[in-house]
Amino acid sequence: METQNLVQKSIPKKIKLDFENSKYATGRRKQSIARVWVKKGSGVIHVNGKKMYHYFKRPVHQIIVMRPLELSNISSSYDVKASVKGGGLSGQAGAVIHGLSRALVLQDGNLKQTFKKEKLMTRDSRVVERKKYGQKKARRSLQFSKR
Repeated sequence: METQNLVQKSIPKKIKLDFENSKYATGRRKQSIARVWVKKGSGVIHVNGKKMYHYFKRPVHQIIVMRPLELSNISSSYDVKASVKGGGLSGQAGAVIHGLSRALVLQDGNLKQTFKKEKLMTRDSRVVERKKYGQKKARRSLQFSKR
């Protein structure tokens, strides 16, 4: 019984966040889909119930996610809650930045021009090219032998 209690104590509980009166937007990148809620607050970002720094451990992903907030100079005045699924961490970070910038534009329409210049409003349509039959990969063909 003692081991069960230890296991239950080590598992972090999901954080319940109150996001009534908030703006919602969806962001997509590769196979990832992010649902993002933004409301006035103290600048806390949660991704899948965890703090952003615990979910995205790489500094590159953290910088990517913070980019729309830094461009608009409002990083400490909005709380962000995002739920992401599908793809890998890079795709998920791209989906969060897309959804976050769309939600911020719904919150404040003046940011649209700034985000459009930085290409944060458009969906990045680049995806993995499919493998073709008769080849080893998408572009790599079999080795040619002259003799």
